[in-house]
Amino acid sequence: MSKLSTAAGTYPLAGRPVNRMGYGAMQLAGPGVFGPPKDHVAAIAVLREAVAAGVDHIDTSDFYGPHVTNQLIREALHPYANDLLIVTKLGAVRGSAGEWLPASEPQDIERGVHDNLRNLGLDVLDVVNMRIMGSIHAPSEGSIARQVEALAKLQQQGLVRHIGLSNVTSVQVAEAQGIASIVCVQNQYNLVQRADDALVDELAGKGIAYVPFFPLGGFTPIQSSALSAIAKKLDATPMQVALAWLLRRAPNILLIPGTSSLAHLRENLAAAELRLTDDVLAELASLVQEGDQPSH
Repeated sequence: MSKLSTAAGTYPLAGRPVNRMGYGAMQLAGPGVFGPPKDHVAAIAVLREAVAAGVDHIDTSDFYGPHVTNQLIREALHPYANDLLIVTKLGAVRGSAGEWLPASEPQDIERGVHDNLRNLGLDVLDVVNMRIMGSIHAPSEGSIARQVEALAKLQQQGLVRHIGLSNVTSVQVAEAQGIASIVCVQNQYNLVQRADDALVDELAGKGIAYVPFFPLGGFTPIQSSALSAIAKKLDATPMQVALAWLLRRAPNILLIPGTSSLAHLRENLAAAELRLTDDVLAELASLVQEGDQPSH
């Protein structure tokens, strides 16, 4: 099978080079990221094909489902290949109706680590992102020391190898770095939502990976007539152009687009081979300024 995931090159994460085109498991759970997958067999097939295509970085969390995506990853891929990096996150739990509830007290964090270990079938977690709830999909200022200290304690116990952050500001990254080494930041960032431009560049200067969540817009997919026109000229899909733009935007960006479809998985991975000229990049840079983007 073609190793499509490798075409974008690598960037260091958790002390090892990983292919910049990875995979996010969130969409394998049911509607609203709650409950079992609509097609269990297809979910297993997507995970196995992703790894066969060269994906060596999978993003997940035990609050997807809850427990669903981690259990699917274990069923599909355990025992894991030595070069597979599984990144998970803490900071929330799911209510009985699927609501997202903050879970950031030290006891929540410890319980979350053990839930992830159990459902993934691991003795130690490679990378754990501390998800700060903030304004749900955007960060807000405030100390995160208690959460990072709690996670660092679990790291010292040998349950977590590396620590990352999610939904944070530059100030919070600096605060966390005073407590523990931070290997990645996972915030919302994509072609039309670029509030983190300065943070992307700041982290690149520090050699820290930036992993955009909702790289294709998430619950509000990126769509515009201008993007569609550019994609048509490139004989690509709008989503492939959006992913290729992220890969070109900065060398420290690692992508984790998610899907429950084999066809969409192949389409996403093929974006690693899409080359954007400077003229195309200039056209794409204008999309935000022209306001030709979805409302949020």
